[in-house]
Amino acid sequence: MLDRLDRMLVAVRDRAAAADTFSAVLGAEKVGDDSIALYAASRTTMRAGDSEFDLLEPSGDGPVAELLESRGEGIFGGGFSTPNLDELTSNLEDSGVAFAREGNSLYIEPDQTHGMRVAIRQSAPREPAGLISFVYEVTNVVDDHKAATDFYTRAFGLDQSRFSPIDSDMWGYVGTLTLFNPPERLDRIEITQTTDSTRAMGRFYERRGQSIYMCFVETPDAGAIKERLDAREGRYQQLANDPAAGLYIHPSALHGILMGVSGTSVAWRWSGHPELAPKSAAGSS
Repeated sequence: MLDRLDRMLVAVRDRAAAADTFSAVLGAEKVGDDSIALYAASRTTMRAGDSEFDLLEPSGDGPVAELLESRGEGIFGGGFSTPNLDELTSNLEDSGVAFAREGNSLYIEPDQTHGMRVAIRQSAPREPAGLISFVYEVTNVVDDHKAATDFYTRAFGLDQSRFSPIDSDMWGYVGTLTLFNPPERLDRIEITQTTDSTRAMGRFYERRGQSIYMCFVETPDAGAIKERLDAREGRYQQLANDPAAGLYIHPSALHGILMGVSGTSVAWRWSGHPELAPKSAAGSS
């Protein structure tokens, strides 16, 4: 029932400053200012590609303020779209998943999932903006990847025949890519269970437990993003020996977000359809 990873929700101390960063690094454009009472937060929405980033600044006591106090700036939640919001709503109710409604979206708290806060809205086309094409992956590090996979399949009406198993000795995890509509699109939840507590993801899980670890975006021009980061002395790590393959943007350069950036179609190499990846691309998430 999900068709897109629609947006990322980001907790920030100053949304104007964060908007400037997203514009400077990703070429994102501001498309809205409003508020979310449920989160006691003011919101600035930035368009990047045909995806959006909701920059949430606390307007009072609430979950955004609590996250900033306990962990600092960073990913607050993942947002998805569905072609039939009414059908998905019924499916959530049948699955016993509690949610709240505000505006045109459903909101699900982390205690109802496997540590991932979720926003869901009706699918709608958008005019793209900036240097990326879209957000396609949110990483949910969990206690039990099989249980989490079964839960998201049931709650969101996903098709496990489309999924791709994953494992990485280098990064220390096993899990599943819950691809929504391959090979047409890369959108998915990356569900990971850590296998090595000395690796970055393992250390993160030891500190925070089940939660969102990072997100991934696609771009036709990784070099342009690197140049913008260099101009700001922003930290990043190249994804592979091929400069076009992409990079990892360090959280210090993007308001607490660890963001992977892969070149066009490069991510298919580790997403179950390597034949769709460009021949020169290397690397792995």
